[in-house]
Amino acid sequence: MPPFISRRLLLQAGVAAGALTTLGLPTRRAFAEDEFDVLRARWAELNTGGAIDASDPAYTAALTKLTTQAQQFVDTLITASDRTALWADLPLSPSSGNFSISYTRLKTIALARATTGGTLSTDPGEELSAALDFLNVNAFNETLKETGNWWFWEIGAPRALLDTCVLAYDVLSAGQLAAYLKAVDHFDPDPNRRTNSPTVRETGANRVDKALIVALRGIVGKSADKLAAARDALSDVAESGKNSVFTYVTSGDGFYRDGSFIQHGNLAYVGSYGNVALGGVANLVSLLGGSTWEITDPNRAVLLDAVDASFAPFLVEGLMMDCVSGRAISREAGGDHRSGHATTSTVLLLASGVAEPYASRYKALAKGWITRDRLNDYLPGASIPEISRAKALLADTQVEPAPATPQHFQFHNQDRVVHRRPGWTFAIAMSSKRMARYEWGNGENLRGWYVGDGMTYLYTDDQSQFYDAYWPTVDAQRMPGTTVSTQPRQPGGTGAGTGTVAAYADWVGGASYRDVAGAVGMHLINYDKTLQARKSWFCLRDSIVALGAGITGTDGYPVETIVENRNLHENGTAALLINGLSTIGTYDNPHWAHLDDVAGYIFPQGGRLRAEREDRTGSWSEINVGNDTAGSTTPYTRRYAKLVLEHGTEPGGYAYIMLPGASRLETAARAVDPGVSILANTATVQAIRSHREQLTLANFWAASTAGGITTVGPASVVMGKDGCTTTIAVSDPSRTAQTARLTVDQRVGAVVAADPAITVVATGKQLVLDVAVGGANGATHTASFR
Repeated sequence: MPPFISRRLLLQAGVAAGALTTLGLPTRRAFAEDEFDVLRARWAELNTGGAIDASDPAYTAALTKLTTQAQQFVDTLITASDRTALWADLPLSPSSGNFSISYTRLKTIALARATTGGTLSTDPGEELSAALDFLNVNAFNETLKETGNWWFWEIGAPRALLDTCVLAYDVLSAGQLAAYLKAVDHFDPDPNRRTNSPTVRETGANRVDKALIVALRGIVGKSADKLAAARDALSDVAESGKNSVFTYVTSGDGFYRDGSFIQHGNLAYVGSYGNVALGGVANLVSLLGGSTWEITDPNRAVLLDAVDASFAPFLVEGLMMDCVSGRAISREAGGDHRSGHATTSTVLLLASGVAEPYASRYKALAKGWITRDRLNDYLPGASIPEISRAKALLADTQVEPAPATPQHFQFHNQDRVVHRRPGWTFAIAMSSKRMARYEWGNGENLRGWYVGDGMTYLYTDDQSQFYDAYWPTVDAQRMPGTTVSTQPRQPGGTGAGTGTVAAYADWVGGASYRDVAGAVGMHLINYDKTLQARKSWFCLRDSIVALGAGITGTDGYPVETIVENRNLHENGTAALLINGLSTIGTYDNPHWAHLDDVAGYIFPQGGRLRAEREDRTGSWSEINVGNDTAGSTTPYTRRYAKLVLEHGTEPGGYAYIMLPGASRLETAARAVDPGVSILANTATVQAIRSHREQLTLANFWAASTAGGITTVGPASVVMGKDGCTTTIAVSDPSRTAQTARLTVDQRVGAVVAADPAITVVATGKQLVLDVAVGGANGATHTASFR
């Protein structure tokens, strides 16, 4: 262990005993006299995997992939003295991000050169050095102003440049490094703020990105002040913690106490920007642990706890749900599996750099995600350092994989719900005055119109449902769970800059019952205010009951509710039955439907159902033309099974029960006896009674009565009985009331437990409760009685 790393510092930083050895960090005496050299070598090893056994077959594919890509970049690198770009396909221009992409390619070359087992045909050291000089003179230096997308100038290019400086340090002179660092200092002088708009203070993932960049700049330039500034930026020492990533936020960007993570002010983003934030902190913990600049913020548990609270709920057998990945869903190089792998990798890296109980919990989570991934694509897609950590984890018989625990999650601060059950998971993506429908811009997510309008995600045994060319081929106007006008939409968001599409309703959210069931509701007001609906989802042990009421459209186009729009993959053959018959068409008052290996669907109030099976062709370039994320023009054809309830142009409603994983026989039997009664389905109240689970679930859009429950205003309520204990869960998703009064036609005994916000007014023939919902932001309050 280098002399500067003391045991006392390790303990203060929360670094696990032996963690530095586990990371393979440098201990050579050659670095002992210079802490910056130690950190530089440490960063190189974190990126290359260090002294791996290149003959180990586990690394063969990753080494081949890295070397092949790097060799291609070397072979196509323009070296002529009169060159105007480094690669023919990346011409430099003031508004393009091609200079940043060029730095990323140079980093790939440097990484292959520095990695044990790399087999480049010749040493590209001189070419790397000259190429870095070329970009410094022509594209990225302290005399230039930012043009186009700020991210390329302040995050993309400086990060790739500094990584390259570390990996190719042996071929760069002090003069070269000084010139490059001038450019970095020009565009990233302060990790706390946006350089092109100094009044903007960086938050969330962008703050972490900036902190890591400034830390690397401090290491390469041997500046203690820069390293201190990077560390302090995580805690926002400059503004007394106002934008600290280690503090729970109550508005705007960051981590919330309910597990929500928001970026860009009003978007659920844990799967993209959240990954960046967690990954950046993991890298900084590993990089700075035990050094003079270790991270010792006493509130760092906020981020460490987020692994369980914010990330794990959205990971299904190793994949990260698309409903929290924003515009990244349109990136061909992305996808829910790759996003999930990024989280897994970060959690495993954190595990080697933090103390208990986090280290053991992280390893158990990561092992569970990797081993339950039936696509078996974690190791094949992993980098060399990731493979090294995963190999050690999988070989450690002391680590038991953490199970996927059934649980109901109500993220009231980001309008997301996750309902996890054995064998399946269901998620709902909503929007409100507080949360945007979706984000588009910079040429990305051009058809994201309805992903925040109540889109539902059902995850069953098919782990590639949303991964297999789903987003470029799906009918984007008919996303599952949504109620939409059939008026055609046009792609948008090709211009520079990103933006969010606003939503207009107050009442969005629900109540969570003992973390096993929940009522969820969304007052839908569509993008141009020509359609409204009250939509409810009641999440039960073996089913989802979906109700719609007050559906009105004023644009003259028929309205539809999309029960299902399932990717059957290329030439899929899954049988779709309606009332037991395998017939595509339109049905009046159907009883039930069944889609093999997916779910059964019951229609207790009938309706007009259209069943379709269609092949759809699309390319990723149709939904993403971004500078560094543009999709290919390769056409993909996928087969889809659709179930659509047609409402026409008259006011209407709907009701259906989804039975994930149910067989045909089970579905037919449940159509006769659903085990659920619909108590109300109006624009004032929607309520059901689950006889199987002894639960009453209701969404009161306004003062009303249903199921023996009366409210004096908006509320979401779940009431259940477990033995002799009655439990009531209440929230105000509208966030418009100060107090919610409930009157329940039921006699109860003594209070067993009650949230401080609940006042028991009466317990005679009727139970009367006053719930102080003001300021709770839609959170659930619970009371139990004997």
